[in-house]
Amino acid sequence: MVKSLKTIYALIGMLLIPFSANSQLTLSECQRLAWANYPLLEKYKLIRQTTSYSIQNINRGYLPQLTVNGQASYQSDVATLPDVLANMLESSGYNVKGLNKDQYKVGIDLNQVIWDGGNLEAQKVVTDLDGKIQAVQTDVDMYAIRDRVNNLFFGILLIEDKIQLNKDLQALLLSNCQKLENMLMNGTAMKADVDVMKAEHLKAKQQMTELTSMKKSYQQMLAIFINKDLKSVSFLQKPEATMPLSYENQRPELTLFTARMMQTDAQKKLLNAGVRPKISLFAQGYYGYPGYDMFNDMFDHNWTLNGVIGVRLSWNIGKLYTHKNEKRKLDLARNQIETARDVFLFNNSLQSTQEVTTMNNTGK
Repeated sequence: MVKSLKTIYALIGMLLIPFSANSQLTLSECQRLAWANYPLLEKYKLIRQTTSYSIQNINRGYLPQLTVNGQASYQSDVATLPDVLANMLESSGYNVKGLNKDQYKVGIDLNQVIWDGGNLEAQKVVTDLDGKIQAVQTDVDMYAIRDRVNNLFFGILLIEDKIQLNKDLQALLLSNCQKLENMLMNGTAMKADVDVMKAEHLKAKQQMTELTSMKKSYQQMLAIFINKDLKSVSFLQKPEATMPLSYENQRPELTLFTARMMQTDAQKKLLNAGVRPKISLFAQGYYGYPGYDMFNDMFDHNWTLNGVIGVRLSWNIGKLYTHKNEKRKLDLARNQIETARDVFLFNNSLQSTQEVTTMNNTGK
C-alpha cells in the first residue's frame, strides 16, 4: 500500500514539474512575443513591397518609350517656290497650289535606350539601399520595444523582491510591537516607543499596498505588450546572472550607420552617371500634311505617311557646373554619419563600462 502511494505521488510530481516550469514566462519568450505582437512588424512587409515596386519601375526604363502625339497648326507663312520657277511650271501645265497654312499631323515617337551612362543601375542601388535603411530603422524602433519589455520584466522581479523584503520587515516590526507592548505592561517600556513601532508597522503596510499596485500595473503593461492575459505574467522566471560571451557591439544602430554611409556612396555613383552622355535609338512617324516631301505637297495637298529612324547622342553638360559641389555635399553627409556613429559608440561604451562596474561592485 505504501509503495503504491509513493508511486502515485511520484507520477503526480512528474506531471506537475513540467506544468509549473512551463507556467513561468522567460525573458526571451516575452521578447519574442512582444516582437510578434507589435504592430510595427507589418512595416517590414510594406517596405519590401514598396522597394520591389520602385525597382520594377526603374527596370522599365530599359523598355522602349512610346509617345503618341497630335498637332494642328496655322502658320502666318509657308515655304513657296520662286516666282520665276512657279511661272515656268504653270506655263508648262502644272498647277502649283503651294503649301497650305493650316497643317495637321498625328504621329508616334519611339525611343530605346542603348546606354544611359549607368544611371538606371545606380538608381536601383540607391532605391534598394533606401529600402534597407527603412528596414534597419524599423529594427532600431523594435529594439526600443525590447528595452521596454526588459524594463517591465525586471521591474516586476524587482518589485517582487521588495514585496518579500516588506513582508519580512512587517513580521519583524509586528514582533517588536508585541515585545514592546509586553514590556509596557511590565513597566519597562514607554508608550511612545510602542506608538513609534506601530507607526513604522503601518508605514510598511502602506508601502506594501503601493508595491502591490505597482506590480499589477507593470504586469498589465507587460501583458499588453506580449498579448497575453494577466495570469500569464503572474509567474516570471528569473534569468541566470551570467556575463556575456562577447562584448562585441551588436546594436542595430551600427547597421543603420553603415547603410547610410553606403547610401552616400551609391548617391555619388548616381551623381557621376548623371553627367555622362546617353545613347539611344529613336524612330518617329506621323500621318498628316505636309510630309517630308514638301515639294510634292505644293502640288498635292493629301495627307501622307512619313517616318525617320536614327541614333541619338545626348549630353547634359549643365550638370557639370554643380557636379563638384554635389560630391562635396555627399562627402560632408558621410562625415556627419561617421561622427554620429563615433558618438554613439562612445556613449554606448561608457554606459556598458558603468553597468559592468556596477555589476562587479554588487557581486562583491
